[in-house]
Amino acid sequence: MAELAKGQQPFATILGCSDSRVPPELVFDASFGELFVIRVAGNVLGPSIFGTLQYAASHLHTPLFVVLGHEGCGAVEAAIGSRFHRTRQLSRIEILLENIVPALEGLDDSQPAATLLHQAVEANVRHTVQTLRNTPEAQAREREGLMKLVGAVYELETGRVRFLEPGD
Repeated sequence: MAELAKGQQPFATILGCSDSRVPPELVFDASFGELFVIRVAGNVLGPSIFGTLQYAASHLHTPLFVVLGHEGCGAVEAAIGSRFHRTRQLSRIEILLENIVPALEGLDDSQPAATLLHQAVEANVRHTVQTLRNTPEAQAREREGLMKLVGAVYELETGRVRFLEPGD
């Protein structure tokens, strides 16, 4: 612990959901100081999240960035309701959902709810990864081999982390 008090050098930055069932340190069996964790409902991006990710890249130099979604995500489920069923939420939740709804474009809402949610969770992770990958900072870091950016989905029932292939 005394070493950690001197500074941090995490090997990965995790952008994950706030869901209490998905603590990245336990999911990845990581110890103190190994992960730089950012948690927000729906693992969405916003100004403070972008700033935190930029801090991780420029000051902590973490080589691995993981966008970690999870099966059964309530934020993604609410975005499905907003996009396909016109359900409304409280104003600040609506702002959060505005970051997820674009990821749902192209999904077929006539399929069973569980299938749609499964596809939407993956689509949301992919959307976040692509948005990050399109930033000038990420492009430069990836080009220089200083960063790997991946998407993953945590399966609540099995405890398994499924890493998504870029083209899936």
